[in-house]
Amino acid sequence: MKRFDDMQKIDYDTLKECLRYEVLGSNKKFSWFKVLHRCVKKPAKRFYFWWRLANYMNYKGGRLNIRYARRINYNLCRKYGTDIGLDAIIGKGMKINHAFSIVIRNECVIGENVILRQNTTIGKTKNGVSDGKTVIGNNVDIGAHTCIIGDITIGDNVVIGAMSFINKDLPGNVTIYTEKTNKVIGSLH
Repeated sequence: MKRFDDMQKIDYDTLKECLRYEVLGSNKKFSWFKVLHRCVKKPAKRFYFWWRLANYMNYKGGRLNIRYARRINYNLCRKYGTDIGLDAIIGKGMKINHAFSIVIRNECVIGENVILRQNTTIGKTKNGVSDGKTVIGNNVDIGAHTCIIGDITIGDNVVIGAMSFINKDLPGNVTIYTEKTNKVIGSLH
């Protein structure tokens, strides 16, 4: 299986494959007409189409392509409240449940079939410092309100529970969650 962290560019075939999985469904044959028709009929598929197109245009390069890609991404951020960096590399089969308040920074490399839920942040620890990247494997399920921060690697087939804070490497084939404690700080009486 091809790992996305080894890729340097998002090419046209990768764009079509991602759109086939995310907009049409994995068992359908790709057709631009079918993709556009699905986006018109099913508004939930529009985010995937526009973000993949902007991501492709950004990697293709050229002043005009990058300018349009940034404009598309800005509009997606305003409409959906989801900020996925255009330099992020995300494998096919991305699924976003409740696409609000999701932040994925440019330095992220995410494998295939990732599931993201609302209020998820994936990225680095400090702004302006590019001291590595966050690498997430294939078939990772990320719960709501989760923070994945730092120069870390998460293996394949990992389930991350809701409201987890991850800042260390995780091996593959595990389920992880952060234990919460309910402490009473004081009383009103």
